[in-house]
Amino acid sequence: MTVAPTQHPPPPPTADAVLKLLSDVIDPELGSNIVELGMVAGTDVAPDGAVTVTVALTTMGCPLRAQIQRDVRARVGSLPGVSSVDISWTELSSEGKAKAMSVARRNVAEKAPDTEIPTTAKVLLIASGKGGVGKSSISVNLAMALATRGHTVGLLDADIWGYSVPRMLDLTGRLEGAETERKILPQTRAVGDGVLKVVSMGLLVDDEQTALMWRGLILNRAVRHFLEDVLWGPMDFLVVDMPPGTGDVQMGIAKLLPRAEMIIVTTPPRSVQNVAARAANMGRKNYLRIAGVIENMTAYAAPDGTRHVLFGEGGGEALAAEIGAPLLGKVPIDPVVSLASDAGEPFVLGEGPAAEAVGGIAERLVSELVPAGELAGCSAHLAGTPVRLAGRPR
Repeated sequence: MTVAPTQHPPPPPTADAVLKLLSDVIDPELGSNIVELGMVAGTDVAPDGAVTVTVALTTMGCPLRAQIQRDVRARVGSLPGVSSVDISWTELSSEGKAKAMSVARRNVAEKAPDTEIPTTAKVLLIASGKGGVGKSSISVNLAMALATRGHTVGLLDADIWGYSVPRMLDLTGRLEGAETERKILPQTRAVGDGVLKVVSMGLLVDDEQTALMWRGLILNRAVRHFLEDVLWGPMDFLVVDMPPGTGDVQMGIAKLLPRAEMIIVTTPPRSVQNVAARAANMGRKNYLRIAGVIENMTAYAAPDGTRHVLFGEGGGEALAAEIGAPLLGKVPIDPVVSLASDAGEPFVLGEGPAAEAVGGIAERLVSELVPAGELAGCSAHLAGTPVRLAGRPR
């Protein structure tokens, strides 16, 4: 009689084999595998095949914990020799969170569509939670302040419905095509040793009072057109005047410009704070870094030097603290601001408290590190790592 050979269970897998399989587990928000993100804090395999995996989350209360748990159990449990799978949970350090966000941003950037924006250009998205906070005025004058410091600066008026940049710069006429390429040329203005390049829907319509009755899909196509079909050429900075709020256009720009930094403009009233925070949260959910907060209309600066608080105070500081970003500066109420805008001459080219404030913000963006802020919340709320906003490439 033939005796059947004794069936021995397969040996337990090695820790390296477990780690290799875990590279197939994808964080559903960051879109990268948990090994690459640094979320696998350890693997232990017992002689009896019991496997323990330590997973470091961005926060212990992450709502996607259950999905990651199911994927880890399914993947590791499929290995021969595994008798059980146990998951131990911990939380990433601030350095670990910054590294995870850096990996996610890199992967998103690698998948970004090609545009005419140079990869060396520092992209600043000037955003707000609502209209009426002076976002466009800040965009125009910040771009002009950067140009006066010898930089080549692009200014994209992405507020397709509410375009106002041409009026603030006294630009007339229409955008023209390049002679040798099927591209649009931005309107260019020399500013001292620097250059300002401007693109706006207001430079494509015959009348600046034309109302564009467009829906989200068409608006997104228009913005994409400005990024892909405009011959921007070399630039040190691209300042984008974003539409207010958190709609289709804002999310579309985030996908097209994943390396961008976002600056949130708010006003002193605390009631504006929550609305402005939504814009920051939208940016972070699209893996954008929040460079900081600008408080506009902070107080009236009288000619005799006295300050008069007209709209309350503290909103800028409160918003910066809430979203974990620096307060880049406060721009006071200055009669010169509205007069200069109506005349088409940016106030930052003149003198006064508002010009001084915006000039200081420009200097800070050029010369200082942009802090990452406090890393908190689930993976979608990671702020990222510091990035130096350098001057023109050599």
